[in-house]
Amino acid sequence: QVQVVESGGGLVQAGDSLRLSCAASGRTFSRYAMGWFRQAPGKEREFVAAITPSVYSTTTYYAESVKGRFTISRDNAKNTVDLQMNRLTPEDTAVYYCAADSTERVYYSALVRLSRSYNYWGQGTQVTVTS
Repeated sequence: QVQVVESGGGLVQAGDSLRLSCAASGRTFSRYAMGWFRQAPGKEREFVAAITPSVYSTTTYYAESVKGRFTISRDNAKNTVDLQMNRLTPEDTAVYYCAADSTERVYYSALVRLSRSYNYWGQGTQVTVTS
């Protein structure tokens, strides 16, 4: 069983930055694919960013709406994955979820963007961006 816990959400103004952090348990964290998703009120959960396991050449993926503004990174020594969010807009307001996939498979763009590709999820952290 892998536990996933997010932190770092909050209330910010448009143009500000915020850094989310996600801690995942497990001895093989470096083999997990990690993803961030978000869900705004009245909308479906959507992919934000993902990072592949470090046992391969680590690859990052981003939704078009956040590319160039958000950066995902991982620290295998700390079992954490961060999401640095810059130039935030009110459209980024959502509950942000961290997810882990411990199944150790070959990852590719279409796969990491699917919520069903991940078998462990955090409870979410609220990000609110005011104009």
